[in-house]
Amino acid sequence: MTTSRLFLLTTLFIAGCASPTWQGHPKPDESAISRALNGSDQPVAIWDLPPESLPSFPVPQNVRPCCAFGNLQKVKVGPVPIPLFRLGNTVAPNKVGPHRFDGGTFNYTSSGMSGNNNRGSENNGVLYTARGGFIDLAHVRDTADDTVALFFQIFRKLGEAHIIEVPDEIGRRYVRMHAFDVSELSGQERWQLSAALAARLAYFKAESHEIAQWHNYASFAGWPETVSAFSPEDLYSNMLGAKLTMALINAQLVLNDQLYNQSLTVWLDATLEWLGEVDKKTTNALFDVVDGHWWDSTRPIPDKFMVLKRHYGLGDRQLPYLVPESMAADHSAWPKVAALYRKPNTPHSLHLTDTLFGLALDDLGELVMEVSDGYAASFADIPESLWRDGFTHREFSEIASYAAQADAIQLEALSTP
Repeated sequence: MTTSRLFLLTTLFIAGCASPTWQGHPKPDESAISRALNGSDQPVAIWDLPPESLPSFPVPQNVRPCCAFGNLQKVKVGPVPIPLFRLGNTVAPNKVGPHRFDGGTFNYTSSGMSGNNNRGSENNGVLYTARGGFIDLAHVRDTADDTVALFFQIFRKLGEAHIIEVPDEIGRRYVRMHAFDVSELSGQERWQLSAALAARLAYFKAESHEIAQWHNYASFAGWPETVSAFSPEDLYSNMLGAKLTMALINAQLVLNDQLYNQSLTVWLDATLEWLGEVDKKTTNALFDVVDGHWWDSTRPIPDKFMVLKRHYGLGDRQLPYLVPESMAADHSAWPKVAALYRKPNTPHSLHLTDTLFGLALDDLGELVMEVSDGYAASFADIPESLWRDGFTHREFSEIASYAAQADAIQLEALSTP
C-alpha cells in the first residue's frame, strides 16, 4: 500500500470513530454461554450467536455520482453547451480515497436528488486495469455497500418470508425473500448462504438501475441519465463490489462500520493492483484510443449517443471489455500504452454463484422492480405481460434485449446521411 493511501486509511479511522454508522456487539444466548463455560470442543463463532443481536441498518439511501463513459467530455445544460468546460473522469491509482459506507453525495427524493456533501473524499472516478478493463469506482462502492446492508437483514430472518425495501426509481423496488427450511443448515452455512444471497441481490439491484436509466429515470431532476444506461464498464464494476463485500462478510470483517470501511479500502486497493491497474496517463490514452468507437467526444453530456458501445448482457456472469491491442497500436496514443500490452492482458471473468448447499438462490430471494404510471410510456414497445404487474431479476435480460434493439435502430438512423 502506498504512503498516501495509508494516510488516507488513518484519516478514515479517525473520522470513523467520531460518527459510526453501526456497531456490532452480538449478545450470547444460553447455548453460547454454556459452550463457553463448560469446555465445549466446539468454539462459539459469530454465526452461532442470536441473529437478532447482530447489526441491522437499511440499504443505503444515497448514491455516488458515477462517470459517463469517456474522459474530458463536453457538457451542455438543456440546449446550451458550457464553453471551455471538460468533465474529467479518470483517477490515478494512488489517489483513490478511503471507503465510507453510504458515501453517496446525493439523497433519493421524490423529485430527484438533494445535496449531501458531508461525506469525505473517496475520490471516485474511472481507471483502467489490464484484466478488468475500465473500472468505475462509484459502481464498485455502491454495490459493496448494498451487499453488506442486505446481508444483515437477510441473515436475521433467513428462512422466513419477508420484504426488504430498497429506494424507488421508476417505481417501487424491493427484495422479496421466500420461506424455506433452514433447520438442516449449520450456523456457518446460514452465514455463507446469507452472504451469497446479499451479493447476488445487491448486484441485481445494480442491474435494475441500468434498466431504470434507459427508461428515463434521472437521479438528479432535469438531468437525463440515458447516456449512462448499459455503459460497458458498469455491471462488471458492480459485480466487483458485490464479490469484495461477500469476501469481507465471510472473513467476518463487517461487524462495525469502521472495520468494514477500513477493510474495503484495503481490499479494493489490493484488488485494483491484482487486476493490473495503470496510471492516469495510460487510462486517459486508452479513452483516446476508443474515442469514436466506444464513445464520441464530439457529443456533449447528456447526449445519449455520446456512448456508442453498450453492454446489454445482464446476468450473474460478467466479462470485462479490454481495449484491443490492434486498436491501440493504430492510434497516436500507442507510445503511452505500449507497455500495457507487454503484460498479461487477459480478461478476468466474474461470477456470482446461483446454487449453494444444494439450494437454488433464485428460489430463495429475488429483486422486484415495478413501473409507475409516469414511466409506462417508456415501456410501450415491450409486451405488457412482461412488465405491467412488475418483474423480477429473472426478466431483466429480456427487458434489456428490447433496449438493445431500440438503440441499434436509433444508432443506424443517426449514421444514415
